[in-house]
Amino acid sequence: MAKKTVAILSATLIAVAGIGLAAANFRGGDDKVLRVANQKGQVKAMMIASGVLKDAPYTVEWSEFPAAQPLLEAVGGGAADLGLAADAPFIFAYQSGSPVKAIAVQAPANQAAEALAVLVKNGSSVKSAQDLVGKSIATTRGSIGHHLLLQALERADIPVDKVHVTFLPPGDAKAAFDSGSIDAWATWTPYTNVAIKEGARAVIDAKDYGLPLYIDIAHADSIDPKRALLADFLQREAKAVAWARAHPDQFAQVLAKETGLPLDIARASFDRNNRVSQPIDGKIIAHEQAITARFRKAGLTDGKRAVAEAFDVSFGKGGKNNKF
Repeated sequence: MAKKTVAILSATLIAVAGIGLAAANFRGGDDKVLRVANQKGQVKAMMIASGVLKDAPYTVEWSEFPAAQPLLEAVGGGAADLGLAADAPFIFAYQSGSPVKAIAVQAPANQAAEALAVLVKNGSSVKSAQDLVGKSIATTRGSIGHHLLLQALERADIPVDKVHVTFLPPGDAKAAFDSGSIDAWATWTPYTNVAIKEGARAVIDAKDYGLPLYIDIAHADSIDPKRALLADFLQREAKAVAWARAHPDQFAQVLAKETGLPLDIARASFDRNNRVSQPIDGKIIAHEQAITARFRKAGLTDGKRAVAEAFDVSFGKGGKNNKF
């Protein structure tokens, strides 16, 4: 059942659904469609479960992705106006030249263990980061799992080239992990939840390094013409997150139905991925600068783009948001 669950999560589905179309008059430059890229089990599940889009005066067209990397490719390529991804893949895409901007930030509500982890099989001899030297580790390039691995190696003073990193999407990484063709897997919830339920264990987890921030990311060219839609969507998203926090069991049922996850995994996934809105400030920018430096040190990016310019603060309180 768990293997089927991972297969469902890993399929790159392009399922487009119009939600909440209502008559409305928009300011010049806006239209009536907001294209939102969704990592399966993230924003869309909360928005549907909470019902916050029912009276939206525009259509939301959803596209589904199994991980942040293809989601960011869709946003950066102009196939979507907006998407939610974690801090590391966002700044990795930005430093790779993608025309994306962060317009809102969500921080973890708790330091739940194993929401993000480097996993090994229960019988593995690996007990710490030092034991990863010479081992093969799968992760997704530029992902939060990749960044956690770099953090662990850095703290243990292990050069990156002392481990063998293979970049795979989550489904392929899961298959490699199950078959024993890799020694470890750096990944995130719900993949961590499923693997641990099957008998894997976390040799490194985010409670010792800090959980990632989650960022609402817009295509730069969508911000001005769709400002009113983006601002309204962010407000509804905040309401959906608050609803999910107040109704975790109801949300878990919707999440299980949407993703194919068993109900207990869906509930654990939410518990380990609960978050709250946070203003974009100097601490957020410094956080992304540190991630950029880590990717640059690993030879993965030149890190030449100014990190502060990756953020559009106009959607915060006192910003210049248009109103319907």
